[in-house]
Amino acid sequence: MSINNETIVPKTSTWRGQFVQLAGIVLAVFLAKGALAEPFYVPSGSMEPTLQIGDALLASKYAYGYSTASLPIQINLPETGRVFGETPKRGDVVVFRWPGDRSQAWVKRVVGLPGDRIQMRQGQLFINDQPAQLKPDGVGQAEDDNGSVEPAYRFVETLPGGVSHQILKLRDNGRLDNTAEITVPPGRLFVMGDNRDNSADSRVPVRDGGVGMLPMDDLVGRADAVVASWDLGIRHQPVSTWLSGFRLSRFFTSVH
Repeated sequence: MSINNETIVPKTSTWRGQFVQLAGIVLAVFLAKGALAEPFYVPSGSMEPTLQIGDALLASKYAYGYSTASLPIQINLPETGRVFGETPKRGDVVVFRWPGDRSQAWVKRVVGLPGDRIQMRQGQLFINDQPAQLKPDGVGQAEDDNGSVEPAYRFVETLPGGVSHQILKLRDNGRLDNTAEITVPPGRLFVMGDNRDNSADSRVPVRDGGVGMLPMDDLVGRADAVVASWDLGIRHQPVSTWLSGFRLSRFFTSVH
């Protein structure tokens, strides 16, 4: 007659094994989020119409290399150099740590690379004395943080080099429509929001709440896709209507 022997595993060993497995999963997620891509939420309308309030976008971190800004936790750390660093292309939409408080992540479009001369003249962008071409594209809507909207002129802007994207103009002769010419220093970028009259970007110094010349060490990654979107304005409506706030047409769309 055979006797089946059963091995008794102490509970402490079982819990230890489960803890190790859980820690391994958390570490894998942390490393993937830190090295490959990270989701971010768009809380303002400074990048309209390209990005809308309530968009959830995915930023590819490997595009420009890695620095302390690439860490998947938003904490203040001193600037460092980049590993496997690459310079963004003109026209890229980038996520970065705001130089005024590096725990905050912002998103803007790169329009000026190191050595470029940038100037705004009557609302038109000039790069190295070359105007970015503007083609009227009808009338759109600009949304504010409270869900209110106002009409805005829409244009297709084509940067020197051929990258085209939509921008919004709320008014003529806005306060940031005319600037002095600025040469972008080495290791820095000139970034702007596509909602040109509602964006604190490189046209505004950090001390005044803008970005100034963005250090490339502060780059988190390239905004490649909108993975989900929800119209925040509908939160003031009855809860029963909230499902209708999902912008399904924006789910899993590329950022241009």
